[in-house]
Amino acid sequence: MSTRDKIRNISIIAHIDAGKTSTTEGLLYYSGLTHRYGNIDEGTTVMDFLPDERARGITIAAATASVPWKDYEFHLIDTPGHIDFTAEVERSLRAIDGAVVIFSAVEGVEAQSEKVWHQADNYQVPKIAFVNKMDRIGASFENVIDQINEKFSGCALPMQLPIGAENAFAGIIDVLSGEQIIFGGDNHELVTRQQLPPELQQTWQESFEHLVEKVAEFSDAIAELYLEGEVPDVELLRREIRRLTIARQLVPVFLGSAKRNLGIQPLADAVAEYLPSPLDIESYKAFSVKTGDELSVAPDPAEPCAGFIFKINASATADLFYLRIYSGTLTPNMQLINSRTQEKVRPRQIFKIYAKSTEQIDSAGPGDIVGLAGLKDCGIGDTLCEPRRLLTFEKISFPEPVISMVVEPRLSKDKDKLDEALTMLCREDQTLKRATAEDTGQRLISGMGELHLEVSLKRVSTEFGVEIRVGEPRVAYRETLAGETATDVVFSKLLGDTQLYAEVSINFSPLPKGGETFVIRNVTRDSSIPKVFMAAAEQALNDGLRTGGLKGYPMIYVQADITRLKFSQETTTPGSVTGAVLEAIDQAFQNVGTIVLEPLMNLEILAPEDTVGEISMYLQPRRAIIRDIHQLGSIRKIICEVPLAEMFGFGKALPRLSGGRGSFSLEPSGYQEISGNVQLKDY
Repeated sequence: MSTRDKIRNISIIAHIDAGKTSTTEGLLYYSGLTHRYGNIDEGTTVMDFLPDERARGITIAAATASVPWKDYEFHLIDTPGHIDFTAEVERSLRAIDGAVVIFSAVEGVEAQSEKVWHQADNYQVPKIAFVNKMDRIGASFENVIDQINEKFSGCALPMQLPIGAENAFAGIIDVLSGEQIIFGGDNHELVTRQQLPPELQQTWQESFEHLVEKVAEFSDAIAELYLEGEVPDVELLRREIRRLTIARQLVPVFLGSAKRNLGIQPLADAVAEYLPSPLDIESYKAFSVKTGDELSVAPDPAEPCAGFIFKINASATADLFYLRIYSGTLTPNMQLINSRTQEKVRPRQIFKIYAKSTEQIDSAGPGDIVGLAGLKDCGIGDTLCEPRRLLTFEKISFPEPVISMVVEPRLSKDKDKLDEALTMLCREDQTLKRATAEDTGQRLISGMGELHLEVSLKRVSTEFGVEIRVGEPRVAYRETLAGETATDVVFSKLLGDTQLYAEVSINFSPLPKGGETFVIRNVTRDSSIPKVFMAAAEQALNDGLRTGGLKGYPMIYVQADITRLKFSQETTTPGSVTGAVLEAIDQAFQNVGTIVLEPLMNLEILAPEDTVGEISMYLQPRRAIIRDIHQLGSIRKIICEVPLAEMFGFGKALPRLSGGRGSFSLEPSGYQEISGNVQLKDY
């Protein structure tokens, strides 16, 4: 086991097809963990081990592996790039201390690249960048650096330069040391550093001076030497770059070609050199279960144990829970508390994870990412901690589903098995939601996109053996309040011989679109109200608003302030409080009405210049708003906003419109009100 300062918890994040999995496979190969360089085209990847991943050539589920690198240990998470699987990225970022962001040298900073970058910023994760595909036609390291600086506040720090371009890409200049890095051997496993030839000296000198200037902007030590005309020591520069990277002020940028096995070993060295160990994060934020006060959790093996479940591999037999340990030492059968349920749990076994393989271990400590077996009633986002220090870490927030499908078993005898399978899928993936269609009673499954639902539902047949029928995709519409309203409800009913009573006053108001989905507040300032009654009121608000508005779609962007809750010791129960709140919700709907909202998408299309006109003509009647068109060599990037309802079938239409040379990505960008002349596309 590596010492704590030698651990690196990292995630590989990027836009789809930027080369995440190829880069990860290179790290596994050169670390000695695998004896063959996994190939996406051949379906031999280690991290993309699901059948659907190998068939499609994309990452679907975040895979984890413990990777030895020299005297370091990387806990590595390879994440999906497709926007439909954004929850996998969100979960992974919650568990790591540093990220490697990969960009294509041809396409540059793409839509999902920006998304994952900002996701990492939300969790305050330090980053280094890797510009991949330097051997491709149209590759430009300089263009990608310019785009990173333009989109992310000038943070790029080029640590390497390419030797040769496109097909002639053959090696790397190390800007810090002034050496050239050359790769040899059948799989470029031999890395040698050589003196730069004279024709590259000028290029290196200019880049080194630029690096020193950039670091001097943030470092007093380097600035002082720079102003005095002295050349800073390389080791001092290295230490300052590490400090500024961990402080998220600079992002060191490296380069290579993962498919041609060029640049992977220096990237692994950079992970060890510049990304933080668990000990570099002095403390992690948590909250006391008893008081709600903020706590600091130190990465100390002697502290009470505390960890966070960020992923579940669910199955019909036994679930595997992925836990990031933040403090303490975890051993098998140790008594822990699930801070959400307050129930005791005992992990029977602890595993080190190597993609789909596991190795049982006897203990784990701060910074370790492990698999646990034998837990009951635990879910993603749960905190496990020792009874002597009850705390909870911040939960993960997931986006709302935007698309639904009807799913039914082909054979009626499989209804229970289908329900079991859907329950398992939703337990594993928080962006999947199941419901029952009010009009037909059919099962509905909702998710982040057509691919998301297609891949998830395929598992029902492959893992559970249930043959299913699915309907056409439906848009997951939402409703919000048309205005503010105050409601006062007296709930008084006689059930048999029992009198039930409760009174509530609630102020409802719409929230800005794109902000928080619900805000439910107790503003009564009445300390005499029993906690069980207030909890019942808040739960009823949460459940009642999600059930649906006047059109039957779930409500979003609603604030509900409970201003009064009147109760009787003899006749008030949690059930009567719930009844009063549900009546108040209905009254609010009737008072001001509701507005139907439709999901809006950011659409980016890459296509040849001569096909842009035809693509634009296709988009125009589909309510698309083209925001910009960028030139990337002979390729055009079309950036637009379009309602999701208009995008069904676009994946099949684009090859025809672009002569088979186009690609696109969709990203949810909130909701918009549906105008009166637009027909709701509920299939």
